[in-house]
Amino acid sequence: MTRPVAIAGSILFFLFVPGTFAGLIPWWITRWDAASSNVPLMVVGGLLVAAGLFALIASFARFALDGLGTPAPIAPPSTLVVTGLYRYVRNPMYVAVSLIIFGQALMFASAALIAYAVVIWLAFQAFILTYEEPTLRATYGDRYAAYCVAVPRWIPRLRPWSP
Repeated sequence: MTRPVAIAGSILFFLFVPGTFAGLIPWWITRWDAASSNVPLMVVGGLLVAAGLFALIASFARFALDGLGTPAPIAPPSTLVVTGLYRYVRNPMYVAVSLIIFGQALMFASAALIAYAVVIWLAFQAFILTYEEPTLRATYGDRYAAYCVAVPRWIPRLRPWSP
């Protein structure tokens, strides 16, 4: 896949998948109406959303620029991406989407959005265990196995891993 095609595919996937799960559905649930005037919670939530959005964009960029592919299972990167945030945590995109949703739950004081975030995280975990990790193990073999030993699935390392 060429770099321009990988970038275009990643942008489309970004808009439709995280855009739906971390944007559209939270909006349907909350209408982005702050039910609380708890400024500290709104600030913390806003910081989580900002951090999550930064991490998500950075991770998508790594797939397109370093891996020459997209996060979409139908157009994966041609190489195992272990740069950027992937040096700290194996699933920075899922962590980022979870941060964005939890941040919005705080910003809008929404118990329904917290429940949605938990369901999304459980769905991510199921997808990772049943499809993603077995596929990556089959595709990249020992290289992915070594990466899994060194880099945690959900809680980031304090120091970057270097292959």
